[in-house]
Amino acid sequence: MTAVTVISFGYGHASAPEAHAVYDLRHHFKDPHVSPALRDMTGIDRPVIDAVFATPGIGELIDSIAYTAEAFLAGPRKGQVVIAVGCVGGRHRSVVVAAAVARRLADLGVPVDLLDRDRHRPVIARPA
Repeated sequence: MTAVTVISFGYGHASAPEAHAVYDLRHHFKDPHVSPALRDMTGIDRPVIDAVFATPGIGELIDSIAYTAEAFLAGPRKGQVVIAVGCVGGRHRSVVVAAAVARRLADLGVPVDLLDRDRHRPVIARPA
């Protein structure tokens, strides 16, 4: 049985999914969308991954999200834990961070599923 589900999503497509913890990356972390070279890529493409990981605070955020999931799992009531990570379009920052959190938890032996809710959706037109 999966202990943790990590969902990446875009607020520009729909509301945040129901989750134990929701992380909003829209305002505090650099958006790869502003770079025309990265705009049509997604968080599974190496240049986007590199851009997100080059953003100050991302490593600490990933650690914090993984610790949060572990804290929920350690609680007295057992059950699946859902963590949601959102950005504007759900194609760049949230995909990279959610994947990193899922890898971190898997490395700790936690059964984890990763769902990229909006990665396949079109780029949201907005000012750079």
